[in-house]
Amino acid sequence: MELEKTFAEIAENILELLDAKKYISARQEVLKLNAADVAEVIGDVEDEQGIENAIILFRMLPKDISAEAFSRLSTDDQLNIVAGITDRELDFIIKEMDFDDMIDVLEELPANVVDKILVRATKEERRQINTFLNYPEDSAGSLMTPDYIELRKEWTAGEALAHIKEAGIDSETVYTCYVKDPGRRLLGIVSLRSLVVSDSDTPVAEIMVEDSVYVNVSDDQEKVSAAFTKYGFLAIPVVDHEQRLVGIITIDDILQVVEEEFTEDFERMGGVLGSDDRGYLDTGVFRQVRNRFPWLILLMCSAMVTGLVISRFELLLTDVASLTMYLPLLMGTGGNSGSQASTLVIRGLAIGELEPRDAHRVLWKEARISFLLGVSLSLINLAKILFIDGEPILIGLTVCVTQIFVIMLAKCIGGMLPLLAKKIGIDPALMAAPFISTLTDTFSCLIYFSLASVIFNLY
Repeated sequence: MELEKTFAEIAENILELLDAKKYISARQEVLKLNAADVAEVIGDVEDEQGIENAIILFRMLPKDISAEAFSRLSTDDQLNIVAGITDRELDFIIKEMDFDDMIDVLEELPANVVDKILVRATKEERRQINTFLNYPEDSAGSLMTPDYIELRKEWTAGEALAHIKEAGIDSETVYTCYVKDPGRRLLGIVSLRSLVVSDSDTPVAEIMVEDSVYVNVSDDQEKVSAAFTKYGFLAIPVVDHEQRLVGIITIDDILQVVEEEFTEDFERMGGVLGSDDRGYLDTGVFRQVRNRFPWLILLMCSAMVTGLVISRFELLLTDVASLTMYLPLLMGTGGNSGSQASTLVIRGLAIGELEPRDAHRVLWKEARISFLLGVSLSLINLAKILFIDGEPILIGLTVCVTQIFVIMLAKCIGGMLPLLAKKIGIDPALMAAPFISTLTDTFSCLIYFSLASVIFNLY
């Protein structure tokens, strides 16, 4: 808490010093922060004057942290910085960045700026950059970096360590090294720990693990994330379709993917489509409207179906007006029950605990859970209807029997729809609270009024 308070005070002080044009004092404060904190300070500026101050602040940074700070900025902030610095300064920043961070930046920069950068690159650098830029956005290829330690199986542990000392400064990680054959095919992996504890004359071929886990360049980033979660690696090798090692993905990049996927699922579960990496305050009003409108119009149309169902039983409601009083209760209970089941199933799918083939097990489990919950809630509700509301027994039976059926149906629907979505290739997060609630509202009305029609016609 104290650390957070200190950073907030420093950040506020920096912005005040910049406004007062006390640049030397501002720079002294900036030097107290690391690259991540500097990026956060730059991201806090809003108006035109603030953007000018952000550019001044960025140009104050020592060279050893300017590139890292730039890579941590949002796309809009990066574009503002690019517009305010020289081509030479931009060229230095790009070259100092890690390769995977550089690719992420180049993907967002305007084409004319990218062309200026590529002109200054060597032929081999341009070829490599263009190769990485052509990988699909959400693929393993777009996340990987070519900066890794490669070893030869015929080397000794001593030779391998000497190579790591020489090449490690430019590598993304030195904790895991990769053994390739002359055809660039991945033969195995070697941990730095294994090399250090082995005798210096031990061949790398005897130390390496041949049955290594890897991903393909075309694999979706969610699959890569699942592999990191399952195996607990700091880095995973990436191979092409001919099993040639082309790069590695490190844990820092996959943590960003996990955050993006979580945000995307969270927004879809809330009925927000087409959002980007901008924050809430940085996203314009009209863009927010565009992101939210499609889902809301779909749900509104679905609610119209519920209205049509209610209108069909208008005569029944006229005769037994007290039925109307319990309709919100049933619809709310159904929506909440379905949302509970869908949330748990969506989480199970996200962490790999559930697969579409588990549908029968999920259905059987939710059926038992929903029956017990339905009976328990209905007994409480029956007591309330009879002894507090003072309604006749037929009203109580109608409401409570309906409640059991609604809860069972809602939980089964909530459990099955995400699995069905996964099966047909749709994001299971779409089958979340808003959709489940609207769907169960319709079925709640149908069950309620159909059952009431039968009971009150019999008596």
